Amino acid sequence: MAAYLPILILLVLAFLFAAVSFAASALVAPKKRPTSAKVAPYECGIVPGIDPPTRFPVRFYLVAIIFIIFDIEVVFLYPWAVIFHQLRSFGIIEVGVFAAAVFTAFVFLVGNGALTWGPSKRLVDASPARTSSSTIARIGADRVRRVEPTTAPAGPGQAA
Repeated sequence: MAAYLPILILLVLAFLFAAVSFAASALVAPKKRPTSAKVAPYECGIVPGIDPPTRFPVRFYLVAIIFIIFDIEVVFLYPWAVIFHQLRSFGIIEVGVFAAAVFTAFVFLVGNGALTWGPSKRLVDASPARTSSSTIARIGADRVRRVEPTTAPAGPGQAA
């Protein structure tokens, strides 16, 4: 039990640090009160004509994940290549498992459209042109109201 005492002390200190940080931020943090200086345009003074985009597209994050995957792969493959002859068949098997995991992650990201930047092209079945009869068939003949042509009374200057 004595071997776990430093870990317990570290966990208690981490919890205390987090609790004190949240309490201090609640007490000391400035309150949000908008002023004309706070709502004014930042830096150059030019009022923006459009609102900035609020979110990045998901593809941006998927490309970032691909970059991290291959960056980590290089970090792990370089030391393996340095001691390749000492590892023998164990090293080959381990790097094969690692490469399979990286390739699986890459296939998953490509399958989710990480490298597809243009608009998606989809084939759409050609639908028949809409006509009055197709609209009546679609909404039901009982809901269609018939409009009878009426004759307008003859006004002055018009033949009756």
